[in-house]
Amino acid sequence: MSTGILYLIPVPLAEDTLSNVLPADALELARTLTHFVVEAPKTARAHLKLFGTPHELRSLEMHELNEHTKDGELAALLAPLLAGHHVGLMSEAGCPGVADPGARLVRLAHARGIRVAPLVGPSSILLALMASGANGQKFRFNGYLPSNEAERQIAIRSLETSSRKEKQAELFIETPYRNDALFAALLQHCSPATHLTVARELTGTDEWVKSKTVTDWRRAPKPELHKRPTVFVLSAD
Repeated sequence: MSTGILYLIPVPLAEDTLSNVLPADALELARTLTHFVVEAPKTARAHLKLFGTPHELRSLEMHELNEHTKDGELAALLAPLLAGHHVGLMSEAGCPGVADPGARLVRLAHARGIRVAPLVGPSSILLALMASGANGQKFRFNGYLPSNEAERQIAIRSLETSSRKEKQAELFIETPYRNDALFAALLQHCSPATHLTVARELTGTDEWVKSKTVTDWRRAPKPELHKRPTVFVLSAD
């Protein structure tokens, strides 16, 4: 028996954007699947309902993969694939495997000789980079910066030094309710000439992207970032 294909299915970043961010062929393929690996079944079923799956939502086979999943539990998630079923891997938002625990399953699938097929969809990281004007030839995504104030200060200065030395864009995110604290720390600890891009609620109705030097940010009105998904891009010349 041949193995199934692990399809990496992106989902929208914002509400009511499905037709704008996912191509028809990706949606059509997702509708055919009955086996999934997801971060949260409730959210995944809501997305699949929007996708227009013809299957009864309760009948879909879903297995969880999140930050709490142990390495020893990953192999069991491949069982439907090894039995010949195609499986969809879905993130909570955006592209699975990018800043997402699904990357661990993708790696194991490759090791077991299972075909991995990525589908086209939105990535907040790439969208922010595209809109930043920073170096798209060389960049690094750093995930979350430390929430501890002293550690965050060290991290910000390290990223700024790295950006200047390597001539690369440094991207990072924060838990939305801590966005204001991170933004304030960036203005406090970055050099005046460093460029900072703030990309808020990408693809959504309140999408807002601005890139300014730290000096200009200090003079500008404070952006509304509290509890709003935001990607930050730092570029030091």
